[in-house]
Amino acid sequence: MDHHFFALISRMRYIDRWALMRNTTRENIQEHSHMVAVLAHALALIQNQRFGGTVDPGRVAVAALYHDATEIITGDMPTPVKYDNPAIRGAYGQVERMAADRLLSMLPEELAAEYRPLLLDEDPEVHAIVKAADRLSAYIKCVEELKAGNLDFKRAGEQILESLRANPLPALGYFMEEFLPSFELTLDELN
Repeated sequence: MDHHFFALISRMRYIDRWALMRNTTRENIQEHSHMVAVLAHALALIQNQRFGGTVDPGRVAVAALYHDATEIITGDMPTPVKYDNPAIRGAYGQVERMAADRLLSMLPEELAAEYRPLLLDEDPEVHAIVKAADRLSAYIKCVEELKAGNLDFKRAGEQILESLRANPLPALGYFMEEFLPSFELTLDELN
């Protein structure tokens, strides 16, 4: 059997995000996954250092790198469509599971066992941090687009910010207070 897993993973760069939106800067799922991994790692460290957590930051970062891997097969479904109603969300969940199984079948059995929890969100604590980082990354994208004058991201940014504020993860609240304002600054202001 040929093992195509990594060749397919390398194609994450061809799957664009925000398909329904006009973008000043395109973002693909590979770029997005990298940013989510950076943010998730930071959230895990903050959770452990500031709030008594015990999650493995490395495990969280790796899970974040693969959190959208199934989109190589399914494509990126826009959030408003994916979450429109429970029936669509449930059906899409089944499609994601089938895509994950297909990707896992492209690995030798011993490696598939190691990748399974990464592709299937099997650890609730890791999942919660990766999900928070995923939303945070989406909000940062909205901030960047708004800074570039693209008002198409105004409503999305407002909705995502509202969901971030409602998230109970203490590390996320800390990150938003301490680090998020910097994303609104220009390069000169950051220096």
